[in-house]
Parts: sequence; C-alpha cells; structure tokens
Amino acid sequence: MPLNRRKFLGKSAVTGAGVALAGAVGAPGAQAAEGRGEAKRGVKRYAFTVMGTTDLHGNVFNWDYFTDKEFDDKDHNDIGLAKISTLVNRIREEKGGRNTLLIDAGDTIQGTQLSYYYAKVDPITAEGGPVHPMAQAMNAMDYDAAALGNHEFNYGIPVLRKFEQQCRFPLLGANALDAKTLRPAFAPYSMHRLRTPFGRDVKVAVLGLTNPGIAIWDKANVQGKMTFPGLEEQAAKWVPRLRSMGADVVIVSAHSGSSGTSSYGDQLPYTENAAGLVAEQVPGIDAILVGHAHTEIPEYFVTNKKTGKQVVLSEPLKWGQRLTLFDFELVWAKGCWKVEKVGAKVLNSSTVEEDPKITKLLVDEHEKVVAYVNQVIGTNAAEMTSAEAPYKDVPIIDLINHIQADTVKQALAGTEHASLPVLSQAACFSRSARIPAGEVTIRDVAGLYVFENTLEARLMTGAQMKAYLEFSANYFVQTAPGAEVDPAKLTNANGTPDYNYDVVSGLAYEIDIAKPAGSRVTNVRFEGQPLADDAKFVFAVNNYRANGGGNFPHVAASQLLWSNSDEIRNTMIAWVKAKGSVDPAEFAVVDWKLTRNGTPVF
Repeated sequence: MPLNRRKFLGKSAVTGAGVALAGAVGAPGAQAAEGRGEAKRGVKRYAFTVMGTTDLHGNVFNWDYFTDKEFDDKDHNDIGLAKISTLVNRIREEKGGRNTLLIDAGDTIQGTQLSYYYAKVDPITAEGGPVHPMAQAMNAMDYDAAALGNHEFNYGIPVLRKFEQQCRFPLLGANALDAKTLRPAFAPYSMHRLRTPFGRDVKVAVLGLTNPGIAIWDKANVQGKMTFPGLEEQAAKWVPRLRSMGADVVIVSAHSGSSGTSSYGDQLPYTENAAGLVAEQVPGIDAILVGHAHTEIPEYFVTNKKTGKQVVLSEPLKWGQRLTLFDFELVWAKGCWKVEKVGAKVLNSSTVEEDPKITKLLVDEHEKVVAYVNQVIGTNAAEMTSAEAPYKDVPIIDLINHIQADTVKQALAGTEHASLPVLSQAACFSRSARIPAGEVTIRDVAGLYVFENTLEARLMTGAQMKAYLEFSANYFVQTAPGAEVDPAKLTNANGTPDYNYDVVSGLAYEIDIAKPAGSRVTNVRFEGQPLADDAKFVFAVNNYRANGGGNFPHVAASQLLWSNSDEIRNTMIAWVKAKGSVDPAEFAVVDWKLTRNGTPVF
C-alpha cells in the first residue's frame, strides 16, 4: 500500500504539541487544606500523582487466550487493563482525580489474540471497521498520554495511524522522525495543567521516547519512512524546550529499559535500554516511566552528572500486572513551582477485582476472540508440550522448524537456490505451550508462536552456522562434570531470555555445558558427516533474528533470498489446516543434546 504522506506525518511537532497543550485541568486535591494552612505562614505546597503503565501488550482481561482460561503464572500474578482500572479509580478517589495524571510507556497493540484479531482478522483499518479494544479501554480510563513502543509498528503504519486516530490521548514519540523531513512524525510531548489552590497552575510536560531498535526489528514497515535516533540525543533537544515553555515538571515516558544494554550489538549507534543514560546525561528531568524490558522496578534513583540532581525511575511489570505511582511534592519558590520531593512505588493488580466498566465495555470483543481461537483446524496424533524445550530437543519445537523449512523449500522451488539444503531456527517462546492429542485449534498453534515474527530465507555457510550455534549456547549455565543438574537453574545464563536460545534443525550437534561459553558446541554434523566450513545452506529464520534481534552473528549481514510478510504463526495455522493432521513421527528427531565431556546430561 503506498504511503499517504499527509496521513503518515499526522500530527507534526507543532500540531501534536498544540493538541496536547489542552492537557488535564485540575482542581485542589486532598492536600489543599494543608497547603492553605502553610500558605498562611508564607509556604505554598502542592502534591500530585502520576500513574504509569507499560508493556500492556493487548491485555484487557485477566485471561490467557492461548490456554483459554484465566491467566496464571508461578507467582499468581493477574494481568489486564480491567484490573489496572480499578487501581486507577482508587488512586483518583484518594488523591482527587484532578491531582493525577495517567500515562503509558508503550507496547500497547500487540501481544494477545485480542490485539491480533483487531489488526488482522477484523482489522480496525477496514472501511467502517471496529474501534481497537485497547483504544476503547484506555479512552474509558481517561489516559492522558502514551509513548510509542516498538511493537506498535508490528502491524504496519496504517494500523498504528488508525489506532492513533481512535485514541482520545496523544501517542508520543520525540525520536520517531519522518525519514525525509527529520521532523517528529508523532507528537513529541504533551503538556498538562494541574490547578492548585494558589492561583498558579502546575505545568507538567510528558516527553515520549521510543526504541531505536524499531529500525531493525520492523525494518520492512519503517525503512525509508521513519528513522529513530537515540533517546539521549532527542531528550537533550526537547527537555530544555519544555522548560523554556514553562514546564514546572518534566516526566519522560520512555519505551526503553534502564540497563544501558542492547540486544542488537553494534548494528545501530544507539542504545536500546537507555532510560538510565537519559536520566544521567540530560538535565531537567524529574522522573522517567520506564518500559520495554519487562522487569519490575518500583523505585530507582539515578544521579544526573551535570546537576547532581536525583532522577527517579520506575518500571511497572508488564501486561498490566503493576501500576507505577510517582508522588510529587512541589513548593512555591521565587515565583515558580519547584519539585521538592518525588518518589515512586508500584501497586499490584492482583489485589483488586476487574473494573466492571471495562469488562462490560469489551465483553463482545472478548467473546468474538475466544470463539475465533477455539476453531478446530486439524488433528494431532500425539500430545506435544514445550515444558522441557529449553534444555531438550522436543517434538513441539521440531514442528516449528519443520513448517518453516517446508515453507522455504516451496518458496525457493525453481530458483537458483532450490538445490541447497534448508536449515531452520526456532526458540521456545512459551514453556507452557501444548498441542494436545486429538483436535487441534487455532489457539493451540498460536500459543506455540506468541510473537508476530515473519519468515525469511538467508544464505549461510557451515562456518557461520557453527558460530551461530556457539552464540546460542551462551544460554546455558556452566555446570561441572558430576555436579547436580537442576533444569530450573541450567538455563537463562546472564539473563538470556528463552526466546534468545535458538535450536537449529537440519544439523546434529552437542552442547557441552561443562565448558565455558564460547567453546561448547561440538560434533556438528550434516547428513552424518562433519560440517564443512564452506558448505552453503538456506537458513529459515524469523525476521527479528534476521534483522539483528539478539545480536546473533552473521545472519543480519547474510544475503536475503526470500521473505514473507505473513506472520509465522499464520503460516503454521495455514499449514495445519492444509495438512488436516499432525503426526510427530513424521518430523520429530533429536538433532541436539546437552553433554558434559561427551556424556549426555539427559
């Protein structure tokens, strides 16, 4: 679809900011009486609270569409905006609604079958199409602003623009620039006025920053259309402007973790998880709502190197499991409001019931999606689960690789690369994935592949594949021969997530966990023979990995032979539908195993 430039640019920096200036107008809150008492002594004080969510990923209800039952995890967390709404209502009642703001730090419209359904099955972009459930819920909750997350771009710019139109609050992205004009393609900031008992409003600026990794993770959707410079650079540009515009308080909503690390190595000159660096390097920021990393940080202080001022950061846990509260205390001094104190904490959504206002609003959408995911698309000869997938070669991961390799072989038939052998990579995205024996539904297959990745074919050599496998093996904790092996402690070395441990089908190999990282992969064979360094292969790989996600070696720089715009999840669903039946005996094979000095661990 050709890009409509006028629609694409949407709110320019000037227009977007102007809309946001309407802001939230407030009235005296619970501390007004105390403030008036101090005013008699010449001291004027005002307090307000900023509530924050992040990485909601399409979760409205406390429901798991992949298991078709109420969500639960090992810590018995609850999820969803309906729960968060109850917490928000309580805080507004406690603080006085006009003494609060509600903001988000991105990754809103991707992640559940609910959000997928309204992007792909019954798309919001269709003529007379529906309003996105996340827009409906967030509008009903009176959000004031939301930063863009990287997953906002997964379904393409038209879907994002339609979602933006449906929201009654601005989507912010000061470092999401039009590739041609280098002007902000979305509103960079919003400005909000909170009324005090003393005649002068408090002006609160919210600066939105998104993740520069969008340029590689969603290259197909944004290349030539948008560019994403670093967070520190754009914060340094916009924070002084906001202060010069009279902002008494500057809050950054950043879809960027706090660690200062990147998962894509040196492919871009920008840091993926830069929120801490922004606090450290850019003067004039009072607080940062952190997103992207899916970790819980109730309160974390960073000292700004230029001013010595403490900046508070907080990241609420993903999917609506937590709500951050930034509590600000201001004092009137020298003709303006000054932040005297700010702290942060998180509230747990498991402690409250779902807000019936939100659940009633979206019950029809929820039921449509439940019916959709429970459609039967085939049968399965034997149950497959992913419970042991992180440390054993199991059939359910073989199924992903089998479908990917089969798809690529068909796509390359009749081309110059048709004769090359096809290898495939897959990871365990969910340890609770299960395809039962008997009838197979859409949700069974979709639950195996929970990300909106697409499939590519890349040209790789034997030597490059060895390096790829070696990098992947960093996932395991070094375990000495004879030491007890606890599967719960064997994986995720150095915080490596499950989705960054790839297994490769088409090669046989061993991973010696007794050896240090970098020298673990042994006995790599192809068709029973030692793998030659100069051997050539077609590598079926997801677009996240192919574009540098996880910083695996060689693949991002390799030659692209073919790519598909459809999600791998859809490819799998279509494959099962076409076959009508699945039988692990047709594709399950043990390609890899863990060893210690040549002795199998399991």
